[in-house]
Amino acid sequence: MAEDSSNPLQKSRRGFIKNTAIAAAAFTIVPRFVLGGKGFTAPSDKLLIAGIGAGGKGESDIANFYKSGKSEIAFLCDVDDRRAAKTVSNFPKAKYYKDWRELMDKESKNFDAVSVSTPDHNHAIIALAAMQHNKHVYVQKPLTHDIYEARALTNAAKQYKVVTQMGNQGSSNDGTRQLAEWYDKGIIGDVHTVYCWTNRPVWPQGIPWPTTKAEIPKELDWNLWLGTAPYKDYVGNLIPFNWRGWWDYGTGALGDMGCHLVEAPFRVLGLQYAKDVQASVGSVYVGEFKQGVFPDSCPPSSHITLTFPKTKKTKGDITLHWMDGGIQPERPEELGANEKFGDDGNGTLFIGTKGKMMASTYSADPLLLPTSRTKEVNVKQTIARVPGQADGHYAQWVEACIAGYGKKEVSSPFEVAGPLTEALLMANLAVRGHDLKGGHIKMLWDNQNMKITNFDEVNRFVKRDYRQGWAVKA
Repeated sequence: MAEDSSNPLQKSRRGFIKNTAIAAAAFTIVPRFVLGGKGFTAPSDKLLIAGIGAGGKGESDIANFYKSGKSEIAFLCDVDDRRAAKTVSNFPKAKYYKDWRELMDKESKNFDAVSVSTPDHNHAIIALAAMQHNKHVYVQKPLTHDIYEARALTNAAKQYKVVTQMGNQGSSNDGTRQLAEWYDKGIIGDVHTVYCWTNRPVWPQGIPWPTTKAEIPKELDWNLWLGTAPYKDYVGNLIPFNWRGWWDYGTGALGDMGCHLVEAPFRVLGLQYAKDVQASVGSVYVGEFKQGVFPDSCPPSSHITLTFPKTKKTKGDITLHWMDGGIQPERPEELGANEKFGDDGNGTLFIGTKGKMMASTYSADPLLLPTSRTKEVNVKQTIARVPGQADGHYAQWVEACIAGYGKKEVSSPFEVAGPLTEALLMANLAVRGHDLKGGHIKMLWDNQNMKITNFDEVNRFVKRDYRQGWAVKA
């Protein structure tokens, strides 16, 4: 683990080692009480984490890492002191930075791993820098803002041999494993169609960029918040949450919920990269903007269809439908009139040659259809469960980092999270094609070269132009 004489956590670590060494000299066998009692984790066995993005989701991420009992929050970093205040108060020993680049430059020897919980547009540049400093990384979903970035992080994880995990915590739930066991046993036959849907967005979309700039809060470093994105004047009602609906910063409903809802189909069916995509989007009229054209923000709703080629677990191509903005597929006829279809506006439905199965948000509450089959069918558990499920997603990564690269399994390593994120961002290419007057066309994807082959104009979103000084360089 990392060492530095100026770090209070390291001082306590050295003190522990010194004290236990003295005790060891006095006893042939070191008593348990010297080590702190049953269940005690020695400081030298704890993971030192730098949390970049300390408010909102970052606040809960950092708290969950600490709850594992096997980590210390060594450093905190946030561009907005207001958002970081609670976490800073909760971890007073953690040194606080505003600029993650300064943190990396000055403290890279003093921590082992990085958690990235920033808006989407800055995920890749921070995570890649961390890996280039040989740090393990945990990155909130979606993994990246652009396809190029997802591919870069996937490759970097292999190159630098660090433990990686994306923050789609439902991938550690029992539900996704139960679905896989049913499918592997042939309970619903061969799946050919999947529906995933969400009630997102629950933030403004399909609107023009505000024309009135606002005063920048004194606690916020607006330039650092913009990061890789083009420079724009600060506007109100953008942060801490509504950035998700703007293309410069977020990835819309797909970025918010896609990694949660599409993860199960990827795991169950062994999906990798889609070969084509088409989309239709909801329409609005806003001033001079034409119907259905959203130059700055994501649309209020969409229905996207992705085609995945045959895998080792399927007999043919898989058609995956994504629906957001409250659009849902037709209720299965096997579902009772008063039975819930998904949960809280989200769900996943698998259609096979012998039956159907579905799940709710984060792949929770897996059910066979009709639902009475769920209790009637007994399938032996073949896939290990993650202790604590979604909460265990954090502890799982911490333990894997302590063990070292390749020693312990994690639920959403970049080798899995990268292709999943790419598929969702490819779907967004089809959405953005409407803005470029592409209309409702089927876009063909060349995976090796990362490009749409029949509508070149949309390829500029595969790798966007970065603001000067903020390029993501693989």
